[in-house]
Amino acid sequence: MILNIDFDSETPIYTQVSNQIIKGIACQELTEGEKLPTVRQLASDIGVNLHTINKAYNNLKIRGFLSINRRKGVVINSKDSFAYDTDYLDELKENLSPLIYEAISRDVDSKLVINLVNELYQTVEEGK
Repeated sequence: MILNIDFDSETPIYTQVSNQIIKGIACQELTEGEKLPTVRQLASDIGVNLHTINKAYNNLKIRGFLSINRRKGVVINSKDSFAYDTDYLDELKENLSPLIYEAISRDVDSKLVINLVNELYQTVEEGK
């Protein structure tokens, strides 16, 4: 598993790790049942504190993407474990709202925003 971490980014490293794993799942680079490196191994590979990776893994566990088991290790869950529900849709809306507010403040046309979302969505789906 290759993670692209930007150490100069304002985005916390644990968030970048979480996002990269979710991207791997979305693009089918990571599949159900696949084992991820241990916390220690991934921290060593990236060159970060093991607590950073632990935080990323626990974040993904809470969100249903991973199972963490002492015997089996860290494993990608089935899509059924993290399928969307109304709570997720509420969270998605909450996360998109600031971007929409900024787009409106910058006079970006709603059709352009919708086209961008469709384009990005299609790009990810085609990359599977």
